[in-house]
Amino acid sequence: MRRYGKNPDEDDVRVRPNRKGNRPRTNIRPKHEDAREGLVLTVDRGRLTCLIDGRKVTAMKARELGRKSAVVGDRVAVVGDLSGAKDTLARIVRVEPRTSTLRRTADDDDPYERVVVANADQLAIVTALADPEPRPRLIDRCLVAAYDAGLEPLLVLTKSDLAPPDALLESYGALGVPYVVTNREELADGSAADRVREQLAGRMTAFVGHSGVGKTTLVNALVPERRRATGHVNAVTGRGRHTTTSALALPLPGDTGWVIDTPGVRSFGLAHVDPSRVIHAFPDLEPGTEGCPRACSHDEPDCALDAWAAEGHADPARLDSLRRLLATRERREGD
Repeated sequence: MRRYGKNPDEDDVRVRPNRKGNRPRTNIRPKHEDAREGLVLTVDRGRLTCLIDGRKVTAMKARELGRKSAVVGDRVAVVGDLSGAKDTLARIVRVEPRTSTLRRTADDDDPYERVVVANADQLAIVTALADPEPRPRLIDRCLVAAYDAGLEPLLVLTKSDLAPPDALLESYGALGVPYVVTNREELADGSAADRVREQLAGRMTAFVGHSGVGKTTLVNALVPERRRATGHVNAVTGRGRHTTTSALALPLPGDTGWVIDTPGVRSFGLAHVDPSRVIHAFPDLEPGTEGCPRACSHDEPDCALDAWAAEGHADPARLDSLRRLLATRERREGD
């Protein structure tokens, strides 16, 4: 059998034709330098709605992206028909690097990460004070996910007309998490939306919470021209019904920021979170870890943070809060 070198110039060299055309195969992919940048607003069964120059354009992911998917909040490069006209379809050829990625897993034993949103600056954790009852463990888990992703957390407490917020706020006081308390009357007259909107200005904020807490109702008050369906709480189970089935990014009035409404969650797995990264959200405690033993869990007898807090470098309540958050990976939300 004859073998040819790198430069086979002989006349009897046979070149296998490309069955699909005359162009030879190549690993060189087009750079798409003329692609326009867009923001992914929502994803529905493989079709992505992108905002490009103020127009909503329906697009699908290009084959060359492989398994890499785009999610709500992604900045993407788009080519093709960008008119946004009915029955037109553009193509996403590149997903730009993300500034943040909020992830969760189905449970703590699930190795598969689900990206909730990309490029958000803030995570608004919405919980009702009653009907349904608050779930502090789920709040803790959302806080851990926010700190791990580098997002600023915001606690939004709804239905204060049914129960006072004091006890819940006291348990998170040491964390210094900003909060807004709302009730149904304030949602109706718009004052609640105004106070929440102040916390969202200039940011892209993802809203998370379990079903029935009033998350979508609040989003509707923030962006009244884009109302989404809302549900009710089951009187028997105390659980809400899922009415939001897909994440959706909405601009605040006056283009002062973005809100991303996400489907209600009943669990927030943290299998993807490295506990060593959570300490970065506690700048008053992080220097004290220099004296910790290697791979310290920060909740063991020889942890240096006990001495750090005892010497007055940090509030002991902050250390208790850190350890409570780290322990959420060992507990279920309903515990």
